[in-house]
Amino acid sequence: DVQLVESGGGSVRAGGSLRLSCAASGNTASVRCMGWFRQAPGKEREGVATIYRDSGLTVYADSVKGRFTISRDNTKNAVYLQMNSLKPEDTALYYCAADPRPCNQIAGSQKDRSWGQGTQVTVS
Repeated sequence: DVQLVESGGGSVRAGGSLRLSCAASGNTASVRCMGWFRQAPGKEREGVATIYRDSGLTVYADSVKGRFTISRDNTKNAVYLQMNSLKPEDTALYYCAADPRPCNQIAGSQKDRSWGQGTQVTVS
């Protein structure tokens, strides 16, 4: 079992920046893929970015490419999301996730995935 705690959300003006952090604990050795997801009011949860825990290979949603950067620090069991040039449509509850499967196999199933409690990002 993996426990995840997010931090760093807040309210910013359009064009501003925020950095989200996610601290993992528990059976972190089982994690192969970590990612950030978000859910806006009235919308389904969507993937924002994923990163392979070992290689650091990243994948981004088209809507955030060039603006967001996901990174990880395995010595701290942490993953980060640097968000620049924020837009009002980025407003959502952002969740950190850890998955025991490779990032290219996590679509379509949340089996065995661990989630954080979420951190709110509001862009006005």
